[in-house]
Amino acid sequence: MASDRPPVVRVGMVDDHPSPIWGIERILDGLPDLELVCSASTVGGLLEQGIRMDIVILDLRLDDGTTPGENVTRLTEAGIGTVVYTSGEHPSLLRSAARAGTLGVVLKSASEQEVVAAIRAAGAGREVLTTEWAAAIDADPELAAVDLSPQLQRVLTLYASGETSAGVGAALGVSAETVNEYLKRIRQKYAAAGRPTRTKLDLFKRAVEDGWLPVPGRHQGSPDRSPGRDGPGRGDD
Repeated sequence: MASDRPPVVRVGMVDDHPSPIWGIERILDGLPDLELVCSASTVGGLLEQGIRMDIVILDLRLDDGTTPGENVTRLTEAGIGTVVYTSGEHPSLLRSAARAGTLGVVLKSASEQEVVAAIRAAGAGREVLTTEWAAAIDADPELAAVDLSPQLQRVLTLYASGETSAGVGAALGVSAETVNEYLKRIRQKYAAAGRPTRTKLDLFKRAVEDGWLPVPGRHQGSPDRSPGRDGPGRGDD
C-alpha cells in the first residue's frame, strides 16, 4: 500500500554563523515534508559530508573568500538547487547569485511562512520569484537585453506561462512544429547573449527578467521593462 506521506525535501544549509542555522532548524522541525539534513560553514564543507540534498539554503556572504556566484555554480553542478538567504543589503552579490542560476532569494527578515514556502517551491524545482530577486535582476548592468520580434514575444510568454507547443500553436494559428522552430530561435538569441535557456523554467525566468511576464506577486498590469533597456525588437519572426 502506497504511503500517504508527502515526499521529503532534504535541505542543507551553508552559513558561517550558527544562529541562522538554529533558526531554520526550528522552522522546519515537525514539518513532514521538509528536513534539515546537514549544515556547514562553507559549500566545500557541506559537500564533503556526502549527504544527499535536494536544496541548499545559502548565506550570501561567507568568510572563506568564495563569491555567491561560485557557490551557486558549485552546488548546481552537484545537482543541488539553491535559495540565497540574506539580509539583502548587498545587491551586487545578489546579482552574482542570480546570474549563476540560484532559484531565488529569501530575506532573513521574512516570516516563517515565507521561508517555508520558498523552500517548498525550490524543492519542487520552481523559481522563488521575490521582489528582492527581481530588484537584483532589474539593476543588473551586465544583463544583456535580447530583442525579440512581437511573434517571438508571444511564443515566449505563452510557452513560459505553461502552455505546450500545441497550445501555443492553437492560440497563434500556427503548427506545433512552427512553435518549436520559434522556441529554437528564442533559445539561440538568449544563448548568444550569454543567458542560456536549457529548460522551460529557464525560459520563464528570462521572460520575467526582460519584462515579458510580470514577477509573481507584483501588480499584474502591463509588463514593466527595466529602466535603460531597449524595447522589443522588430526583427524576423
